[in-house]
Amino acid sequence: MLKPIITLKDIAVSFDGEQVLKNFNLTIGDGEFVTLLGPSGCGKTTVLRTIGGFVTPDSGDVFFGDEKINNVPPHKRAVNTIFQKYALFPHLNVYENVAFGLRLKKLPEETIRPKVLEMLETVGLRGFERRSINQLSGGQQQRVAIARSLVNQPRVLLLDEPLGALDLKLRKEMQLELKRLQRELNITFVYVTHDQEEALTMSDTVVVMNKGNIQQIGSPQDIYNEPRNAFVAKFIGDSNIVDGIMEKDFLVSFGGQEFACVDRGFKPREPVQVVIRPEDVDIVPPSAGKLTGLVREVIFKGVHFEMHVDVEGKEWLIHSTQASQPGELIGMNIGPDEIHIMSREEV
Repeated sequence: MLKPIITLKDIAVSFDGEQVLKNFNLTIGDGEFVTLLGPSGCGKTTVLRTIGGFVTPDSGDVFFGDEKINNVPPHKRAVNTIFQKYALFPHLNVYENVAFGLRLKKLPEETIRPKVLEMLETVGLRGFERRSINQLSGGQQQRVAIARSLVNQPRVLLLDEPLGALDLKLRKEMQLELKRLQRELNITFVYVTHDQEEALTMSDTVVVMNKGNIQQIGSPQDIYNEPRNAFVAKFIGDSNIVDGIMEKDFLVSFGGQEFACVDRGFKPREPVQVVIRPEDVDIVPPSAGKLTGLVREVIFKGVHFEMHVDVEGKEWLIHSTQASQPGELIGMNIGPDEIHIMSREEV
C-alpha cells in the first residue's frame, strides 16, 4: 500500500448553483499514476483543479500528506499542472520556457542551466534550446510543457487531457513517453482523460467517474475485466449486457441456456445482469453452440472483424479474427471466466 500523498475528503463543488461534486472522496498514493476517466462534464477536471488549488471547494478538505492545504494558493503547492493548451510563451525560446519557473524563484544561472539541460535531455529535446516555440511540432511543444513542469521538481504533476491536440500516432507515442517519465522520476501523476484506451495504457489506477461520482476505482485490468456496474462496462470498451438469472453459485442462465461462471454470493434465482466482452465469444458451427445468432453486419477493423449478431432479437457485438458472412447462422460459446455477473440494482 502506497503512502497517501493527496487526500480529498467530502469535497463539494458547485458552479452557478449546479452541483459538480458532492461528498467526493479520493486518496492518491505517493508515486502512483492515477487517471480520472469519464465523459465530458463528469467532474474530473474539477477534481484536478481542486487538487491544484484553482478551485476552492464549497466544503470538504484537501490534504497533501498530513497537511491540510485548502487555503494554500496554487503556486505554493508542491504541484504543477499541464493543460491541454500548453500555455507556452511564444516570445521565449525552448530553454527560457523551461527555465521560467526557476527564474521566478530567483535562482542563479549556474543552478538553472544544468537543471534545464538535464530536463531537456530527459524529454528528448537536448539541442533544441534556442529553437522558437513556433518552430516546434505539437509533440515537441508538449515535451517542452512537460519539461517546464518537471524542472521545478513537483511532488505531484496534474495533467488535464494533455494529448488531446495530437494526432493518433503521436498520441500513442506520448502515452508511452509519459509513462516512462513517471516511472523514471517517481513523481505522482494525476491524469484526466475521456479516452478509455489511454487510461488503460498508462495508469496504475483508474478512477471511473460519472455525474460527479466515482463509479469504480481499480487497476486497468480490474476495471476492464470486472466492471462494477453497467456504466463502467459500457464506458470501458464494448460490452454485451444481457438479463440473466443466477441459478446458484457458479451457474447463471441467460438466452434460454445455463452457463458455468466464476461468480458466487448471489441469492438463488436472483435476477442479474450478465456482461460478456465481444472478444470473449467463441464462434462455432450452429450445432456446437450453446447460443445461436444471425450475423447482420460485418465490419473490418484491421486487427479483427466486428460482427453485429442478432440473438433472439437482441444485438450482440462479437470481435473475431475470422469473419462470418451477413445472413450466416453461427453458434456461440462463452467460457466461465468470460462471464461477469452484476446485481440488477447496480445498473
